Amino acid sequence: MLQHTKLKNGLTLITAPLRSTQAATVLVLLPVGSRYEAPGVNGVSHFIEHLLFKGTERRPTTLDISRVLDAIGAEYNAFTSKDHTAYYIKLAADKLELAFDMLSDMLLHSKFDRREMDKERGVIVEEINMYEDNPLMHIENIFEQLLFPNHPLGQFIAGPRRVIQKVSREALVEYKNNFYFPANMTVAVAGNVTHVQTLRLARKYFSVSTEKQKTPGYRRFTARTVSKRVAVLHKPTNQAQLALGFRGLPLNHPDMPALVLLGIIAGGNMSSRLFVSVREQHGLAYSIHASADCYQDIGTFSVQAGLDKSRIAEAIRLIVAELKTLRDTGVTAKELADAKQFSRGKTVLSLEDSENVAVWYARQHGLLKRIQTPEQRLKKIDAVKRSDIARVAKRIIRSEGLHLAVIGPFRDAKPFARLLKI
Repeated sequence: MLQHTKLKNGLTLITAPLRSTQAATVLVLLPVGSRYEAPGVNGVSHFIEHLLFKGTERRPTTLDISRVLDAIGAEYNAFTSKDHTAYYIKLAADKLELAFDMLSDMLLHSKFDRREMDKERGVIVEEINMYEDNPLMHIENIFEQLLFPNHPLGQFIAGPRRVIQKVSREALVEYKNNFYFPANMTVAVAGNVTHVQTLRLARKYFSVSTEKQKTPGYRRFTARTVSKRVAVLHKPTNQAQLALGFRGLPLNHPDMPALVLLGIIAGGNMSSRLFVSVREQHGLAYSIHASADCYQDIGTFSVQAGLDKSRIAEAIRLIVAELKTLRDTGVTAKELADAKQFSRGKTVLSLEDSENVAVWYARQHGLLKRIQTPEQRLKKIDAVKRSDIARVAKRIIRSEGLHLAVIGPFRDAKPFARLLKI
């Protein structure tokens, strides 16, 4: 049974027992990411994530951390997004205490050694180069920069090279101290564990006393008319990569289940409308998919595709036509029923893994301060009607809200702009 407890210092512990596994995942989530950063420190949330693996007072080097975890076959990593950062260790359940010990040590006692920091600058610059050299990975950055102009949501998570190369240790430590304290942490544990067991370990390793702190907030996004609707990044590629779409809905919006189902029907799987039309019938793409993604205050509804560069205009017309049909004629009863079953099946499969279960609960509590079980979520999906899909489609799919980002051997945005009419 799912249980959660708030410690005296404000840290929230969530335990999700899974009796079908011998593994356990301990994940610590903090609601901080690139949207919290001023332009002059854009990239520091991600930089800090790297540095927490570079040594602590008790484990002075990266090798001192990795050797201990590798010796027991653990999986461990971290990730930074625009609105949260998370650190996790997945290991055999009988080694659970090591995960608590290691994560608390890294989060609360990292050294931020200047020499290690300077070496890591080069590592992150190479990570930025990797993303920018891969259009499939970089197109989302270009698209959200276009969708959220002059706003932190449009910033790249890894930041610009100039910040990474110059940001001071003092600025990094100050930023970390603003967000990394127990009351701002959600610890989610999933696997072959009990709440009594995890609570004992949380109190042992995370019960540091800290003064009450108020974390810096994020700047909410407010919709405005944006003149620039197309962004073209010239790159001599053999394939054109595009992201086309609209601003969507916030994470806790009551219509999010309907928008998720709309995304599945539009391009969520190999029987979706866009996959059948663009790939199967016209042979214009190898990959094409649609999805609804969200932050606390806004979201995106987008189509991403890798296309035949010589027929990109034809492909865009097809995508736009399919979206227009979805908006104007709605979806069939069978499409909606199939999308619900697809969503249920994907949810069940993903939650076979203790890591995904930990992410599920940590993200909800860390970002929304509430906990919804997978079954509660699926009930909301099941309750969606065709009329809900139609209402949401008319709200989201509008010509004035349509944006397009393209990476490929093109320089002029004007021909693309003429195609954006729904």
